[in-house]
Amino acid sequence: MFFGHNYLNKFFLICLFFLISNCQLNTKNHGILFLENRYEMLVINKTNSNDVIRIIGNPHTKSVKNENTWIYIERVLTKGKYHQLGKNVVKENNVLVLKFDRFGVLIEKKFFDKEKMANIKFTKKVTENNLSQKSFVEEFLQSIKQKMYGKTQ
Repeated sequence: MFFGHNYLNKFFLICLFFLISNCQLNTKNHGILFLENRYEMLVINKTNSNDVIRIIGNPHTKSVKNENTWIYIERVLTKGKYHQLGKNVVKENNVLVLKFDRFGVLIEKKFFDKEKMANIKFTKKVTENNLSQKSFVEEFLQSIKQKMYGKTQ
């Protein structure tokens, strides 16, 4: 009887160990970590582009229309709770947009976090892509193919 009780204790401890070991916080990071803290270090009309590179690093992207607009991204994914069945959940999703004047001095800084981005309105318009439209020959051959295979079924 004592052997069975000891066996159950060991089994319980092993199950508890595996259960707790799966509770570790797994995070996947993309971009610049602690972007909000670095944002606070930047001072408008005082910080220049070299200071920004020293504090944050090179930008992830620059604006297409204006080379003096830099964009930084931070995204942190973590495992969800039990009711989300361990799927990845966005913990942080931050974007920092910096604008410089022609001399490289910071003139504007905007920080967008997950809540602010939820309030941004996007247009419902769809951009037409003329490059992916089929040529006359492709459309003609596709219609013949449909007619050929349509009668056999």
